[in-house]
Parts: sequence; structure tokens; C-alpha cells
Amino acid sequence: MIVGIDGGGSKTLVASADRNGQAIRLQRGRGTSPLESPGWREALAELARPFAGALGLTGVAAALPAYGEVDTASAAQQQAIGELFGAVPQRLLNDVDAAHLGAFAGGPGILILAGTGSMAWARDAAGGSHRTGGWGDVIGDEGSGYWIGSRVLGAVSKAIDGRAAPTGLVDAVYERLGLASGDQMDRLLGWASELDAPRMQIATLAPIALTRAEAGDPAANAIIDAAADELALHIRTLEQRLDAPAMAWSFAGGLFASPALQRAVTARVGRPPTLPRLPPVGGALLAAAQHLGWSTDEAWLDTLAGSLRTLSEEVSEAAD
Repeated sequence: MIVGIDGGGSKTLVASADRNGQAIRLQRGRGTSPLESPGWREALAELARPFAGALGLTGVAAALPAYGEVDTASAAQQQAIGELFGAVPQRLLNDVDAAHLGAFAGGPGILILAGTGSMAWARDAAGGSHRTGGWGDVIGDEGSGYWIGSRVLGAVSKAIDGRAAPTGLVDAVYERLGLASGDQMDRLLGWASELDAPRMQIATLAPIALTRAEAGDPAANAIIDAAADELALHIRTLEQRLDAPAMAWSFAGGLFASPALQRAVTARVGRPPTLPRLPPVGGALLAAAQHLGWSTDEAWLDTLAGSLRTLSEEVSEAAD
């Protein structure tokens, strides 16, 4: 049995699979980014410990946010996985690298990720990796959930002031946040002043823009168009770097569940995306299998994709 860990800023998934590619178990837990979650080690241990003690475990791949980007964080992540899994063969990689492995089953292409943060990752025909973005909310993360959420708040404040036309984003945001009617400025500033995890909490407002864009709200559409411009720029930049103007591209991250964002990015790229072969946690499992030298042929990939889909539906139903 192998274990794959798909870490992220807002959530973490851990899955196990057997040598035939049959996914056995899937669990979802809290975010495990060392750059924004002070309790990331505890969250990771709580979620992964039951898998670490499973009988027959032969390998693990941990795809973790910020791994390979910040030396101190990467060292702490290596230590944490080592403490959890002991002598079991381990492979650590960036979470977006694993998402790419899953989307293209290890082949070449460009992956654009838009979740709490944003980043693009490409793998060329020779297997070399290239990336853009992933600078975090202070420096970049254009087109991400946080970036969109911040612009939602800006659009709301302008509409309330009268600096912009009225928008349905105002009522949608106040309803989502459970803010009572009354002094709108006081209510929203009060909410903002009490944020304890601002990046993640502001990112939760992004789906409002996506939903309102589908309904034709001009302010929401302007935000989604701007996000699509930024995400498509990642793809064009990597195409130029690799001198591969027609390279296959795919996507990952919760924001791409929105048809509005998919359409907007596709229109700017000029060709449709390749649908991901495996979800990011499947990419982590594939990385673990490759690390052990297992055969991962088409049948193996099909089995893993189908069984993960079934387990994901069960996890989603349980969460609802």
C-alpha cells in the first residue's frame, strides 16, 4: 500500500491505494501550509497518523504547500513527514508539482492552479520542471481566491460609498458573512478587524464573485475577467519560456470548479484545456508509486482515477 498527501492552504487530503491502483481510503482535513497555519504540523499529524500506522505501507509521497520554496519551511516539512512515517520510503514534493503529475499522468504540459493562492507549473518533453507565480498574497498570487476575495471587498466598499454602480455583491457578501443590516461600513470593518486567518478567510469570498458572474453582475464579471487575464498570463509566459506555443494545458484548484472562470481562461488561452487525468491527491499517489518503481500503466491510472472519484463523492456527501 502507498499513501499520498495533498496539502494546501485551506484543506488537506490524504489517500491510500494498493499496487493495482485501487484507492482504499480518503480523508480530508484542515489546511497545512507552514506559511499561514501555525498549527500545520498538528493538523498534518492528526490527518496522516492513521495512514502511517496502516499494515503493509511501503511508500508515501507528501505534496506540500511551499515545499522547495522556503528552506526553513521545507526542512520542517521533511522533519514532520519523517517523524510520522519513520523508515517508510518517502518522497516530498511541491503540491503544485503533484497536481501537475496527476493532471498529465507524468507527461508534459502546463498546469495552472487557482485556489487560495495561484501558481503555474510546466513540465517539458525532457521532464524538466518550470514554474511561475506562487509568490504569496503579500507579493503576488494574482487570480487566486485571496486575490479575487480582496477585489470583492473593494467592489463592495465602492458600491456602498457610491464610487461605483450598485452591485449584487454587496447583499451577497453581507449574507455570506452573516452581517446584520444597519451601518454597513461599521459591520464590514468590524468583520475585517477580527480576522485571525485573513488570507484564507478573504479567499472564501471568491465563490461569491464566481456565482454573481454567472448571474451577469457587471462588477463580478469585471473581477473574474481580471483574474482570467492573470491566470492566462502564466500560461503564455511558460509557453514563451519553453518555446511551445501550442502546449497542452490543464487546471487545478477549487476556483476552476466555476464554469465562468474556465470559460474566461479558455477564451484567453485560445484552446480548450486537457481535463486532469487524476486529481492532485492522485498525483501524490502516482509520485509514491513512481518512487517505488511500480508499474503505472493506463489500466493502473484508470483504476486510480475511478476509485478516487468514488471516494471523493463519499467524502463530499459525508461533509454535506
